Amino acid sequence: MIQQIGVVGAGQMGRGIAQVAAANGAHVLLADQTLALATAGCEAIKTGLARLVEKNKMSELDASRIVDCIKPCGDWAQFDDRALVIEAAIEHEASKCALFTKLDRIVPDECILASNTSSISITRLGQATGRPDRVIGMHFMNPVPRMALVEVIRGVCTSDITYERVCATARAMGKTVVTSQDYPGFIVNRILMPMINEAAFALMEGVASAEDIDAAMKLGTNQPMGPLELADFIGLDTCLAIMEVMHRDLGDSKYRPCPLLRRLVDAGRLGKKSALGGFHVSVKTVH
Repeated sequence: MIQQIGVVGAGQMGRGIAQVAAANGAHVLLADQTLALATAGCEAIKTGLARLVEKNKMSELDASRIVDCIKPCGDWAQFDDRALVIEAAIEHEASKCALFTKLDRIVPDECILASNTSSISITRLGQATGRPDRVIGMHFMNPVPRMALVEVIRGVCTSDITYERVCATARAMGKTVVTSQDYPGFIVNRILMPMINEAAFALMEGVASAEDIDAAMKLGTNQPMGPLELADFIGLDTCLAIMEVMHRDLGDSKYRPCPLLRRLVDAGRLGKKSALGGFHVSVKTVH
């Protein structure tokens, strides 16, 4: 397992990646736009681990060891000794490309740059650097500490050694690895997001209520969460961004984002991350 890891983005996904890496022996720098944001991310990890200790799901010693292995970072120049940097920033291609260009100038020549993107081309991210052979996708699932899967995505230029080292590191974190070629949505979201999008169309067209759509899919297909409930959990803005990438890059109208999904995002109804809720809160007002 790669031991010196940097994580860019101290939000929910970045915190989860940092925690899992540290729990399995890595020394992690958790960075964000400011040291204050990175420090807040580390505090959130500490709080979450304390809850596990209270519930007797983790020992105090193990929790303390994880916390000690994660350091907040507001100056990316500190990444000059990292062997792997995992980006978990906003799902926006131009922003990610700019970030990769910046990281490429800081990290050592042999460092691997990985993206936690759920849909954006790894090949294009690699072309924003001088090391496309050492750029790869590591798509962790949310919540990272509980979900077993990591999608590893090979760009056109990703080398075999980069792929093998990243797969070995993901497995050392206790994850099951599946491999995807660099097509929009990869494996999980290529299948999942059209289902969520179709559920949104069914709601918009009055086929059934959000509650009945979710109940039908849970009880009729044995899914643990209904598609609209899952969209609220993921974040409607993230779902929309993925559908937009798939629609643009695959050029097929079947990936056209549902107008209701777009209107909810425009209204700030992003799901559980927002006070206004998502599909399950007053959606009638935006039909």
